[in-house]
Amino acid sequence: MSKRKITELVPEILEPFLLENGYELFNIEYLKEGKDWVLRIYIDKSDSSLGNEENVGIEDCEKVSRYVSDKLDELDPIERNYYLEVSSPGLDRPLLRDSDFQKYKGRMVDVFLYKPINGQKVITGELEGLKENVISLIIDKQNKIELLRDQVAKTKLTVIF
Repeated sequence: MSKRKITELVPEILEPFLLENGYELFNIEYLKEGKDWVLRIYIDKSDSSLGNEENVGIEDCEKVSRYVSDKLDELDPIERNYYLEVSSPGLDRPLLRDSDFQKYKGRMVDVFLYKPINGQKVITGELEGLKENVISLIIDKQNKIELLRDQVAKTKLTVIF
C-alpha cells in the first residue's frame, strides 16, 4: 500500500476511537528513516477536554497505540515491516493547520524562515494571527512583523521555562 494511502486509512480507523476517548488526531507521518519505515501518530487532547489543561501522557499514548496496533494487525494494510509510534506533539508543537494559528493566538511562537530577513532565519514573537496566508507577530510593543506563509518553513510554540 502506498505511503499516502496509509496516512488516509489510519485516520478513518482511529477517529471514532479518539473521539470516544477525548483525543484528537494532530498529525500522521509514514516515512522511511534510514533502513526502517515508521508510522508515527501524534495525538492531542480534544478541544472539549482542554478545559483542565491536561497534556497527553504516556498512558494516553499507550492506550491509542494498543488500539491502532490491533486494528492494523486485523486489517494488515502495510506490506512491509514498520515501527509504530504514538506520541504527543510536545510543548513545542508545530502549528500545521490554519486553525492552529487561531487556537494559539497570543502565545509566543518561533517562526523559521526559508531565507533570512534582516539577517534572521528565526523570529520569535507573540502570535497575533493568520489571515489570508499572512502570519502576524508582535515582536515587542513597538514592532509588528507580517510574513507570507510561503516564506515560512515552520512555526512552532516557544517553550518558556
